[in-house]
Amino acid sequence: MVEASLNWSILRYMGSAMTQNFNVVLYQPEIPQNTGNIGRLCVGTGCHLHLVEPLGFSLDEKKVRRAGLDYWSDLDLKVHEDWEPKERFFLFTKKAKHSVFDLDFRQGDNLVFGPESRGLPEEWLEAHPDRCYALPQVGPVRSQNLSNAVSAVVYLGLRHLEKSC
Repeated sequence: MVEASLNWSILRYMGSAMTQNFNVVLYQPEIPQNTGNIGRLCVGTGCHLHLVEPLGFSLDEKKVRRAGLDYWSDLDLKVHEDWEPKERFFLFTKKAKHSVFDLDFRQGDNLVFGPESRGLPEEWLEAHPDRCYALPQVGPVRSQNLSNAVSAVVYLGLRHLEKSC
């Protein structure tokens, strides 16, 4: 039997309520289950979740709560009427020329994702091409599911933080 070896140093990023790894920003999310899943991910990885209105659903909706399970009350959630890119931010889009594998993550980064049906505003992408990153993919798939994409980016970021210690 082979025993798996884990590098538990990553827990230093995730073990404290005072820890904030990343700000996950969902610009005008449309699907409640995705937002619930992302909320649960944020609780489990020490990230804050920012939702930019208008939302395509009510936060009281059963589908959000079901996807977020009983962790929703532990979520550090902020809802914004409006949000403009500021500080250290990265825009995730299939239209990017940069791979997420080349991103130099830092604690506190703002990881910004657009709505499921249309993505981030073109004016943001055009104004900040050096801050646009994509998850590499091949084949006929146009894009990844939002909650899957956020999960991949957050865990890549945590791995980067762990390696930079």
